[in-house]
Amino acid sequence: RRESLEMYLKRLKMLEEIAESFEGVERCFAIQAGREIRVMVKPDKIDDAAAVTLAHDIVKKIEKDLDYPGQVRATIIREVRVVDYAK
Repeated sequence: RRESLEMYLKRLKMLEEIAESFEGVERCFAIQAGREIRVMVKPDKIDDAAAVTLAHDIVKKIEKDLDYPGQVRATIIREVRVVDYAK
């Protein structure tokens, strides 16, 4: 099944907009031709348990609001970096 380029780009944009609508989301990227959404969250706002809930909420909203072929995987990335120096 082929989609027009316009519909494809609109679907990618909608995926990103859905993910960005949630509290604590820093950035997100629709990848793999729209089959996956990677969501980077603010680690001070979203803990590990909330990341699980967020992934579930995002896929439920995608199922409700978006028409897509196949399935869409939501990956939540929560990263904390700590740097210190010995002098």
